Amino acid sequence: MNDETSPITVPHGIPAIEAATTAPRVTEPHLIIITGMSGAGRTRAGAVLEDMGWYVVDNLPAQMLTHLVGMLTHGAPPSADLRLAAIVDVRGREFFPDLLQVLAQLRESGVDYKILFLEASDEVLVRRYEQVRRPHPLQGDGRITDGITAERDLLQDIRERADLLIDSSDTNVHELGRLVREAVAGSEEEELRINITSFGFKYGVPLDADHVVDVRFLANPYWITELRHMSGRDAPVRDYVLGLPGALTFVDRYVDALEPVLAGYLEEEKRYVTIAVGCTGGKHRSVAISEAIAERLRQRGQRVTVAARDLGKE
Repeated sequence: MNDETSPITVPHGIPAIEAATTAPRVTEPHLIIITGMSGAGRTRAGAVLEDMGWYVVDNLPAQMLTHLVGMLTHGAPPSADLRLAAIVDVRGREFFPDLLQVLAQLRESGVDYKILFLEASDEVLVRRYEQVRRPHPLQGDGRITDGITAERDLLQDIRERADLLIDSSDTNVHELGRLVREAVAGSEEEELRINITSFGFKYGVPLDADHVVDVRFLANPYWITELRHMSGRDAPVRDYVLGLPGALTFVDRYVDALEPVLAGYLEEEKRYVTIAVGCTGGKHRSVAISEAIAERLRQRGQRVTVAARDLGKE
């Protein structure tokens, strides 16, 4: 055996194989740095992104950005779609001025990011601080306006580098949420998440219901011996319930009536809706009608999930 042709290995050949193997690539996170004027809506912006599925860290010292990105990236599966948002602002005190240097380091290391900057007029910021009765973080022994002026000066360079800029002076919390969504994701997130839950009134109405639908006006399949042991998910029960006089008419008209309601929820930044459909025991009628309503809503492009809360309790 010629020892010069092969390195010493245990077992033989493993180092050569490892050297020729490409390590799996870990997807870099999408990174948004939220900053801007105190009182302009940074916390609200973070909450909106969190609802959109982002991992949000509030009041992060600038120097921790690189560590946080590395921590979330390390060990993630190659297909992971990491989305990180960090709120970095003057609450970081002496650490905040390092933000520009940290951003440069991120660029050099190949991390792509966007800066979301929120601002508002001095008059609006003063009014907001007076309403919450809290001092501005840079106010010190001076007035609120002194803190606002100092903050604008400190943020000037960051503002000029912002990719997304939102002025919240004339917005309420719902309008600001919509602006943040549009700035970050366009229209792709402009949808409701509708959950339709069947239940039995004898077990109580779901606490999180936004709408409660009572389908006890329909004849109960429980009293038909052949159907009693089945549920609304079984074809014989489903066909029986939907074939009852008024059943399909009710489903169609209820879904029609929901259209302006769901559009209004979107307008008011309500993204999660629970519709509770009830019958006596939550086994037959409510289950079948829930599925029928869900199917109609899906046909209209809505995102719907269906659950049967009380199925199996009898």
